[in-house]
Amino acid sequence: MDLFSTGEIENRLPYDGEVYYHGRIVNSREAQYYYDRLMETIEWRNDEAIVFGKLIQTKRKVAWYGDHPYLYTYSNTTKKALPWTPELLALKQKAEELTGTVFNSCLLNLYHDGQEGMAWHSDNEKSLGVNTVIASLSFGAERKFAFKHKNTKAMIALQLEAGSLLVMQGTTQTHWLHRLPPTTKVLRPRVNLTFRTIVDQY
Repeated sequence: MDLFSTGEIENRLPYDGEVYYHGRIVNSREAQYYYDRLMETIEWRNDEAIVFGKLIQTKRKVAWYGDHPYLYTYSNTTKKALPWTPELLALKQKAEELTGTVFNSCLLNLYHDGQEGMAWHSDNEKSLGVNTVIASLSFGAERKFAFKHKNTKAMIALQLEAGSLLVMQGTTQTHWLHRLPPTTKVLRPRVNLTFRTIVDQY
């Protein structure tokens, strides 16, 4: 069943992909609860990348969780998934109910303030398969999120609220880049969860 055929949630991309913004899927009190619990219980680590043979460590922190100890490689570094926490399982269930997709893993990012962001990239690693569905949940500070078409350079931007769900699917990762632009206007932390499906490891 196509959950997005009702017309209630429009595709935010003009072509070559599908991005659906559900807005807040939990109320303000629940959003604050999950933010607090994620800050306290997640095993946050500074992210690492190998650039021109040199190991770079970011201020941004990350964590990787899943059904199994899945290996996930990006930026030339590999992470092994940790077991789910109760809060992550609850949020995974919410994302699955709204997207009609079963997820088996989650990459989390902690941005301490607006000066920490994410450069243009696509989530097109082979371990995610083709035309993957990614459900992105945001907690904490509201941040701008941008898309850029790889060929036409067309750009789309959204404001992601605390407790909101953004879904990327179809050919989005093939044709579009996305990023979290840095800003000096945001002083509070943001926690982002991207639920994913790792294929062909078990």
